[in-house]
Amino acid sequence: MAKTSLATLLGRVGLDWFLLALLAMIGLARLWPEPGIQTGPLSLSAFTNYGVSLIFFLYGLRLNFDQLKVGLRNYRLHLLIHLTTFILFPLLILGIRALLVTPETTLLWLGVFYVAALPSTVSSSVVMVSIANGNVPAAIFNASISSLIGVFVTPIWMSALLSAGSGQFDLEGIILKLTIQVIVPVVLGLLLNKQLGWFAEKYKGALRYFDQITILLIVYTAFCESFAQNLFRNLSVTDFVLLAVGMLALFFFVFGFITVISRWLHFSREDRITALFCGSKKSLVQGSVMAKVLFPGSAAGVVLLPIMMYHALQLIVASILAKAMANWKPSPQAVHDDSPTR
Repeated sequence: MAKTSLATLLGRVGLDWFLLALLAMIGLARLWPEPGIQTGPLSLSAFTNYGVSLIFFLYGLRLNFDQLKVGLRNYRLHLLIHLTTFILFPLLILGIRALLVTPETTLLWLGVFYVAALPSTVSSSVVMVSIANGNVPAAIFNASISSLIGVFVTPIWMSALLSAGSGQFDLEGIILKLTIQVIVPVVLGLLLNKQLGWFAEKYKGALRYFDQITILLIVYTAFCESFAQNLFRNLSVTDFVLLAVGMLALFFFVFGFITVISRWLHFSREDRITALFCGSKKSLVQGSVMAKVLFPGSAAGVVLLPIMMYHALQLIVASILAKAMANWKPSPQAVHDDSPTR
């Protein structure tokens, strides 16, 4: 009974075993980094490389072309979500770069920009839209498309930033690694969707656990290398607190922006909800797996810290907001304003 009550309580505030496991992985990396810094074909690091490719293959396998074609009709909703996800977010962070970057926080800022360049989440976006009584089919379409776009756009943003900051940045090598580890598996999964898509759908629960376990190992190995190189030595408690406040402020700013724009565009209530939850969220899954390619060295742990923090905060806040929206009763004026999007 106590165990069930605790799980229920944690669920109400958006926490689950996975978030707690992420914190445990950081603690384990701090106490026992040796397994995570070993190299070789059977090392944990090598296993996570194989896991990255398999995650993207399974993602491609789950994409349904028929559903994607149907979803293309509501183009204004899609444009708002993806322009916010891939243009507004990065430009916001670039705009305040001078206020955030010091010699001690350069890597942390890189991680914040990485958050901004990432695609939206898939499962949690759809869940939140469903809880708030939004447009679930549109949420499924946009979350899926966002992840697919992110495979290409996120590396482009990061490659442009990293190559500008270092004349020795191996742009061609990064593109080649991303093609082999990310793009090829996605395309292969898409091509096999008609033959094996049923398998991914039937066992999506078990496959989700595989995704999560792979992410936990990626986080563990990344933080092992960062702790081994003592990359957190210049970061204070104040830096972590400011990072948390900044991630929360970023979420609410974008949430407010989408609220204003979707009302201006006269979206229906259901479409506004979909825009809010799909456009304001960021994917820890793709953030973790692409970090293996983009940040192969010891910096990955520091760079992943902002997306882990944003992920936790967005789940907690979005869960509270979704449940509140589910109980909203629109006024007569709101019903008039919320005419269906054409």
